[in-house]
Amino acid sequence: MIDKIKWDQVTEEWVSPNISRRLVYLNNVMVAKLFLRKGTFVPEHHHESEQITWVFKGALEFQIEGRKVVVGEGQVLPIPSNVPHAATALEDTEEVDIFSPIRRDWLEGKDTYLRRT
Repeated sequence: MIDKIKWDQVTEEWVSPNISRRLVYLNNVMVAKLFLRKGTFVPEHHHESEQITWVFKGALEFQIEGRKVVVGEGQVLPIPSNVPHAATALEDTEEVDIFSPIRRDWLEGKDTYLRRT
């Protein structure tokens, strides 16, 4: 049965003291709602999944393709498959990441680059 979901009813997972997330996914697409505390650094990584990052509150500074890109409230950053990127939360930040295909490493707890943050 297809039904709607409220974000606050999705289990919140704290992957580090500075990052929490809630995941909703199907076979081919994943939506992740994340909270990052100011100063949190997400180390450089890459993945098969295409990624769209949509910042709702706060700001993230990405290091991508040899340059810095600040993504603020209401802005979206599309990241193609296998492009290395890192990010720093310039403020307490609430954002959504959309992935296709889904991030199996996140589902299996193999996202050590985040868990060390």
